[in-house]
Amino acid sequence: MYSAEQMEFLKVRAGYIWWMTPDEALEFPNRLIAQIMDIGVASDVGKLESLFSRHQLAEVIRSAEIGQFQPKSWSFWHRRLGLVGPSDSMPEMPVRKCGINEFIPRHITDGMRLKNVK
Repeated sequence: MYSAEQMEFLKVRAGYIWWMTPDEALEFPNRLIAQIMDIGVASDVGKLESLFSRHQLAEVIRSAEIGQFQPKSWSFWHRRLGLVGPSDSMPEMPVRKCGINEFIPRHITDGMRLKNVK
């Protein structure tokens, strides 16, 4: 799926997934790419864009899991990769499918904006 050069790039940056060992992080290359897209320093993001195709990066964002992207980077990458146009609405970020109201008493949620909760 990924070239040796791409995997070497990821190996050097496995620390972006600090809660795993480098070898464990490399078992999830899309998770590592998403982490670099979300919190990577400019030099790492630039190298990422030069080594990985737009198609590969778009696939990472299309298959993103809950919590992998912050709203700012979610919007940035959708625009950067041409997944949405200037006047298009931004796709919703991945959300949990369970109802939050099952776990939070109603009086606490009254008046709260609970958009995207299903």
